[in-house]
Amino acid sequence: MASVSYHISSLLEKMTSSDKDFRFMATNDLMMELQKDSIKLDEDSEKKVVKMLLKLLEDKNGEVQNLAVKCLGPLVGKVKEYQVETIVDTLCSNMLSDKEQLRDISSIGLKTVISELPPAATGSTMTANVCKKITAQLTGAIGKQEDVSVQLEALDILSDMLSRLGGTLYSFHSSILSCLLPQLRSPRLAVRKRAIIALGHLVLTCSGNIFSELTEHLLAELKRNESTSTTRTYIQCVAGISRQAGHRIGEHLEKIIPLIVQYCNVDDDELREYCFQAFESFVRRCPKEMDPHISSVMGLCLKYITFDPNYNYDNEEEEEEMMETENGEDEEQESNDEYSDDDDISWKVRRAAAKCLEAVVSSRPDLLQDFYRTLSPALISRFKEREENVKADIFNAYISLLKQTLPTQNWLHSSDASGKDDIPLKMLQNQVPNIIKALHKQLKEKSIKSRQGCFSLLTELASVLPGCLADHIPALIPGIVFSLADKSSSSNMRIDTLSFLHVLLCNHQPEAFHPHVKALLPSVVTCIGDPFYKITSEALLVSQQLVKVIRPLDKPYSFDAKPYVKDLFSATLKRLKAADIDQEVKERAISCMGQIIYNLGDHLSTDLQPTLKIFLERLKNEITRLTAVKALTLIANSPLQIDLRPILGEGLPILASFLRKNQRALKLSTLNALDILVKNYSDSLKPAMIEAVLTELPVLITENDMHVSQVTITFLTTLAKIYPSCVSKISGSVLAEIFQLVHSPLLQGGALNAIIDFFQALVLTKTAAMGYPELVKQLTAPIYCSGSAGASLTLHKQAYHSVAKCVAALCSACPKEAPATVNQFVQDVKSAKASPAVQVLAFLFLAEVGRSTNLSAQRELRPVLLEAFSSPSEEVKSAASYALGNVSAGNLQEYLPFLLKEISSQPKRQYLLLHSLKEVISSSPADSLTPYVEDIWALLFKHCECTEEGTRNVVAECLGKLTLVNPAELLPRLRKQLSAGSPHARSTVVTAIKFTITDQPQTIDALLKGCIGDFLQTLQDPDLNVRRVALALFNSAAHNKPSLIRDLLTSVLPSLYNETKVRRELIREVEMGPFKHTVDDGLDVRKAAFECMYTLLESCLDRLDIYDYLNHVEDGLKDHYDIRMLTFIVLARLSVLCPGAVLQRLERLIEPLRATCSTKVKAGSVKQEFEKQDELKRSAMRAVAALLTIPEAEKSPAMAEFSSQIRSSPEMASLFESIQKDSASLPTLEAMDMS
Repeated sequence: MASVSYHISSLLEKMTSSDKDFRFMATNDLMMELQKDSIKLDEDSEKKVVKMLLKLLEDKNGEVQNLAVKCLGPLVGKVKEYQVETIVDTLCSNMLSDKEQLRDISSIGLKTVISELPPAATGSTMTANVCKKITAQLTGAIGKQEDVSVQLEALDILSDMLSRLGGTLYSFHSSILSCLLPQLRSPRLAVRKRAIIALGHLVLTCSGNIFSELTEHLLAELKRNESTSTTRTYIQCVAGISRQAGHRIGEHLEKIIPLIVQYCNVDDDELREYCFQAFESFVRRCPKEMDPHISSVMGLCLKYITFDPNYNYDNEEEEEEMMETENGEDEEQESNDEYSDDDDISWKVRRAAAKCLEAVVSSRPDLLQDFYRTLSPALISRFKEREENVKADIFNAYISLLKQTLPTQNWLHSSDASGKDDIPLKMLQNQVPNIIKALHKQLKEKSIKSRQGCFSLLTELASVLPGCLADHIPALIPGIVFSLADKSSSSNMRIDTLSFLHVLLCNHQPEAFHPHVKALLPSVVTCIGDPFYKITSEALLVSQQLVKVIRPLDKPYSFDAKPYVKDLFSATLKRLKAADIDQEVKERAISCMGQIIYNLGDHLSTDLQPTLKIFLERLKNEITRLTAVKALTLIANSPLQIDLRPILGEGLPILASFLRKNQRALKLSTLNALDILVKNYSDSLKPAMIEAVLTELPVLITENDMHVSQVTITFLTTLAKIYPSCVSKISGSVLAEIFQLVHSPLLQGGALNAIIDFFQALVLTKTAAMGYPELVKQLTAPIYCSGSAGASLTLHKQAYHSVAKCVAALCSACPKEAPATVNQFVQDVKSAKASPAVQVLAFLFLAEVGRSTNLSAQRELRPVLLEAFSSPSEEVKSAASYALGNVSAGNLQEYLPFLLKEISSQPKRQYLLLHSLKEVISSSPADSLTPYVEDIWALLFKHCECTEEGTRNVVAECLGKLTLVNPAELLPRLRKQLSAGSPHARSTVVTAIKFTITDQPQTIDALLKGCIGDFLQTLQDPDLNVRRVALALFNSAAHNKPSLIRDLLTSVLPSLYNETKVRRELIREVEMGPFKHTVDDGLDVRKAAFECMYTLLESCLDRLDIYDYLNHVEDGLKDHYDIRMLTFIVLARLSVLCPGAVLQRLERLIEPLRATCSTKVKAGSVKQEFEKQDELKRSAMRAVAALLTIPEAEKSPAMAEFSSQIRSSPEMASLFESIQKDSASLPTLEAMDMS
């Protein structure tokens, strides 16, 4: 400590030296000291350092002053509060000094101090006190000062403070407001501008009253309209406030908008520009409140986007000719004309109107058809705009319109969604010729900005409507060639042109380009040789596409590609050989050359082999190996049968070694490449080469990575078919891994199918070690060894299904062996010794075999199955029911009538028998079921009023799946039942409809769309249970086929929202001994309603009134535990999807979150209660973390207060940190998975 103070006092001494260099060096050393975290100053040193630095601010030497100011930053955190106040006081009084230099340096000092103050959330009082001191002085300075530069600096510092620490100045807000408002009428425009910026920062954190006071003042001033100049300022101020805190200005818009509309018609260009800027920020920030005004704002924009009073567009061609003849008379006109083009600022009005239109388009996708009717033609007619900046904004507005038209994700809008959503696309299609007419001349203009705008717009157009430019390609090619060959073009211009060309080539048929290859190719080839790597890389991408165009291999063509091969090949080869170029260029050169060999390999003659040798080199390089593997895969797959023999000897071991590498993408690509090589080049590969590859495979088969396992097993299947002898050598180690996978609970889908194919291929290799009996024995061993008859299942349930499928697949591959195996399993089930595990496996196996073959030869099968229905084990019962269903599906005539009879006569076994019936309906093709439909239908309706809900659900699933057999006839019958039956019957019918909706397109969809509204009417059913299943139906439709319900939302949403309310009449008290316990019967329905709301966010967001939606989310935040968990998730999702709306409601949303986070569980509660509360807090914190990702959320007073509460409570702070860590690690995991 002593040494530090000694060192510092020696520095202070040097600072008093008369030599400026000494002073400079000493100040610099002090700065270094202050920046160390470890430094501690005693009181005396603090005083001296502060005093010295303040003195140095007045130093004669500018460099010393600058350093002294820089020292203030680190000093703030190292000295006590009263010292900081001393610094601030001195700086503030220096601000008012007469010396300009001192004023400047002091204002920099104040800004430095403010930026270093600890944020208010850390709980330090210093910040608040210091800020109050500064504010008091600054507001005085702004108000009284005659000197404008002091005012400007003071306003600047005040803005800084309000933006960083606005919340701490709470008590000063009204005095700040009263100090800033008069500045809006200052004679100096710069002062007004800074006052507006300061007000913008103030409105983020001020209270509602102060905000209202400000808006009232602005409204009053706008009405007074004292002079155009002040009116401009007030409109700018309104726009500024709206940009900063748009969510607060919404409620005042009703009064503001008519005033601004009125000022649009005043003949003052600047005023109009500010009016449109205000409109733009209203449209972006308050979409709901702007709804009634959108049409009038659009009308004004369309009127003023053509506002160009000093220029005549109509007869441009004639004018050009006239100019040449009139040149002589021109001089004398000039002198009389007092208006020059430099004074013309009408372009600013047009630009503001275009930007405003862009805001309208991007925030209102629901008005798309209106936009195409009115706005699109108006914008197209303005593409001729003469002012570059305006033209860029008009292009942007049109690009926004195209982006809104892009069809939404495909999985949501299945085939039946066409029709309504296509109207804008059709309207756009009709306007394409006008767009091209307006643009194609501009592609040859001098202005680079215009050309870039044209290409961006055309690129977007080609992506939105693939194929729409096919007829216009002749008009576009000259422009493309011009931009690529033009020496004056910037590199960005060329890159944009190439990327447009790439999109164009990808989205149109090859024939359309054949007449133009001759014109296009030379300029693309030149670009491949360009010294700038980004141009080269884009040009290689285009060339890759061009190769596919000049010789499409998938269809007959008459175009001769030969003359172009040499140029393309030699340009690409040059880039492929170069080792010292950019990584991206290397990769694209490899891909492009791969494509050339794939499409044109037969034209390359002697050049082919040397090029393949280069590929071999690229395989050996770690940086390019992945791209090289993909290119080789492509070449190996070429229909031209390229000769790869010279490189296979060396190449295959390299590929084999890649299977050991850690990079997942490389493993997958290599397996794919090997698979294709083995299929297409089997005659050139020696067994020794294959064995080298085989030894790498067993390690890749593991349940930790199912996808890699699947691809490996698919490759093994290929090998087993082509090189049976090689596979049999290592089959032991591979099979051990595969058996382990079959018995894994994770195996399903693609990986399971791959294993089944492999077993079938393996059995057919006829090698003794892996014959049929051996494989079956190995597959079933773990189940047969599982021990005594009483033991329950040993493996996971999924493993039994996998084993059964594999054994059944082996049976179908070896039909001679099948009857014996079936017999064996039937005997196993009959034997009294068989354990439940063996029985389950046997039934699942019989189900798999029975589905595809007729098992009527097995006379004992039916009694065995029925007997199993009374087994003590639930697993055995359900497996037997599954088997009966599948065996019946394979032999309908014999089994189905019997099954229907059993269902009627055996009430005790009904549930299991209905499950069997469900399997029959699911597994049988529609035409074979048709004769039995009536009997099944009648039987099901007998049972649809069953009191047992489980049975009703199975009946409903059977009804739903049966309806799919003949929807035209059966759907209307279901509809009739809605009005007829009891509540139980209604709920069964509604659930049945749920089972007719799948995520795949089906014939029933069109019929369903017409009548799903009737089924959703049950959302208003008096019976609680019916309403619950109706919500489940709605949720399923919204999730799997939104198109069914999109147009019904206006009528359905009120009923849905109605179900989110807590119903007092459904809450009852149950006495449990001495305790009273409340039960809420409406909870399940509310839960279902909130689940629907969540689903709608994903699929129908554009059809929701988000503010109305938020009202119900707010109620949910205060509801029961289960509902709150759901609404927290909804809130987190909303923060991402529509942050603007959430911001407007932030104050109301935070209260319930805060209440949840600060609840304490009663001390004597049970463990579950504590866990429940913890889970709830975690979920609430996740929602808070999501809210904080909205940029302006932190600036809301309620949010800022809550954040500081979180930071000050250790428990909440640690919870919040752990959640932030979780969310930070999520994206990286996803990114890893993408590889």
